[in-house]
This record gives sequence, C-alpha cells and structure tokens, in this order.
Amino acid sequence: MENLLTDRQFWVNYWESKTGLSVNIPSDYLFHRELGEIINKQGVKTAIELGGFPGYYAVFLKKYFKLNVTLLDYFVHQPVTNALLEANQLKEADIHIVETDLFNYQPENQFDLVLSCGLIEHFNDTADIINRHIAFVKPGGTLFITLPNFKALNGWFQKTFDKENYDKHNINCMDPDLLANICKQAGLEVVQSKYFGHFSLWLENEKNKPAGVRLLKKTMWLAGKLFTKVFPFNSRQLSPYIILEARKA
Repeated sequence: MENLLTDRQFWVNYWESKTGLSVNIPSDYLFHRELGEIINKQGVKTAIELGGFPGYYAVFLKKYFKLNVTLLDYFVHQPVTNALLEANQLKEADIHIVETDLFNYQPENQFDLVLSCGLIEHFNDTADIINRHIAFVKPGGTLFITLPNFKALNGWFQKTFDKENYDKHNINCMDPDLLANICKQAGLEVVQSKYFGHFSLWLENEKNKPAGVRLLKKTMWLAGKLFTKVFPFNSRQLSPYIILEARKA
C-alpha cells in the first residue's frame, strides 16, 4: 500500500540534493492540451494535484489557467516549492499546500479537477488509491490521472538498466482497461483511458549511468522518435504514458 520510501528525512535529503528543480514551466507542458480541454469545456475553477511535489502541475494550472490550486503531498520541502513559484513569477500565496499522508486524511474540500501524474503506480492496491482520488472530486468534476507505461519498450529499458527504479512501480496497474473498470465500479463516467504518446525513453539520474548505457539509450531514443514520426500512433508497445480521464456524476 505504501510508497517504498516513506522516511521524511530521506525525502529532505533527496530533494535538497537535486538541482535544476526550479524550472520555468512552459505553456506546452506535457498533457497541456488534454488539461486545457477539460478546463475550458468543464468550466474548471478549482484543482488539486495529489502527490505532486514540488508542484509542477499546480504551478502550470495557476500560471496559465488562473485556477484556485492546491498541492497535496506526503512530503513538501517549502524552499524548493517557493523557488519553483518564483521561477514562474508566482507568489507563495498562489498555491495552497497541504502536507499530509493521503492514507490518513479526509478531504476538507472537493474540487472541479483532481489530478495526479506519476503517483498511483507506487501503490499495490490500485483501486484504493484511485478511490482516494475520487473522494476529492466534486459532483460533475473531473478525475485526471497519468502514469508511465512500463509495459512498453521504455519499461524493458528501465527493468534492464535501472531495476531499482523499476521495482518501485506497480506494473500490473499499467492497464487502461483496469483503470477504466475501477472508475466505472466507483460510479464515474470514463471519458478516456488509453496509452498516450508515440515514443520515449528515460532514466533516473542518467548522468550517473555507464557511458555504454547512455549511448544505447540515445540510439534507441533517436530510432524510436524517427520511426514514430513517420508512423505516429499510440500503442502498448511504444507509448510512454497512460492517461485516465473520468467524470463524477
């Protein structure tokens, strides 16, 4: 049920060791088109990003759509989030932050849009973590979840060259039909649940990997990008992500 790394001091050390976190979020940030369509069609005013530290999507939604935004995570290191806000010409007061364990928290408010990007795959009970998302969704509101697709070529690459990272993910949950069925059983209308993106590869802390691995990754990345530029399609074999969009009655 729990993330494999739950010690708070570990996360303090981990995030303080990272560099380049305070980036200027572009208007064409990943999933920008999908989020923009939801916001415009559904008249979204409020949103919460679950498990999203340091808050890239919270910042994106505030910066470009002027939403009333909340960020909720088990660990939030305020100096990192403040630096991210400053890099995007936002103030500390622009995002409401709730630092809490999602598994011991009862939502105080519900939101027009509830999203998480790269959260649910870190838990074994997929239905439970999705239902915890749903508890935050207003009637008529939208649930938007994205996660990596490690059943694709990218997953083979992770398993082969970064097994430690691969093992932190619940591979079984990376199934659009499974995710859709969980939402249907919870009474939501599934708008879409599908593989997303034509192709990509990545490695955590790539610069620390052996030169041969970095070269192979670059070669495969270029070949995959060229192939899917000529033949663009979403598929279980190549797409790097899965997206789920569902609406509460």
